[in-house]
Amino acid sequence: MENSKLAPTHSFLDDLIRLVKTLRGKHGCPWDQKQTPRNAAVYLIEEVFELVDAIEIGNPEHIREELGDVLFHIVFIARMFQELGKFDLSDVAQSITEKMIRRHPHVFAEENVKTSEEIVENWHKIKLSENKSTGKQSSLDSVPAQLPALIRAYRISDRLAKTGFDWLEVDDALENVEQELAGLKSILNTQNSEILSQKLGDFLFILVNIARLAKIHPETALAGSNKKYELRFRKMEDMVGESEWEFENIPLKEKARIWEKVKKIMR
Repeated sequence: MENSKLAPTHSFLDDLIRLVKTLRGKHGCPWDQKQTPRNAAVYLIEEVFELVDAIEIGNPEHIREELGDVLFHIVFIARMFQELGKFDLSDVAQSITEKMIRRHPHVFAEENVKTSEEIVENWHKIKLSENKSTGKQSSLDSVPAQLPALIRAYRISDRLAKTGFDWLEVDDALENVEQELAGLKSILNTQNSEILSQKLGDFLFILVNIARLAKIHPETALAGSNKKYELRFRKMEDMVGESEWEFENIPLKEKARIWEKVKKIMR
């Protein structure tokens, strides 16, 4: 019999699994009962981004809370597929354990690798062999279509590079940046937003490749810049708030002066 009071079990993970079963059960929560994997996937994405924010901030308590939210949605989605008779959370755990063992032969088998680069290369080879066994036709089949564009661009360029389709040097990519930037400048005043969007996208894609060649993830780099500019702007607002001015009414030239002052303060 299912009820809202959970009897003690041997682990809190078991408690969580039983809690989700109760929520989805006959006497559970009407809202939870009507959810589908597709609905839940949207909430999972939101929770993952909240977890990333917490990790960026670095507060362990906040990170633990957000990890719990992500875990709940994973258990919730697995439960829905268990109800359909497809698989349960135990099958999920077994599958990922077997995959990680296959992809770490240098740990669980006799494969001899010495560097992180060799490990990544070996991982890619194993993944390609797995793709062939599952009928995937392209190296890009494993790149999720729903990834945010910046992350997806990085993943696509990384997959292309692993097939040998890549620039030899960062300087070669930089030459393309100059070409794309020149092309972008030439059409900035055009009224054709479709062409402008295409050119801007090409320019961003090249920059993503430069980040990859420099061994920097563009998402991490942009997140750092976002944080920096946000802190600077908030400091600007604080400084203006101490005066009699309304921020919106300050002349642009004065805003630029305050911005430069903030940059010096926050270096």
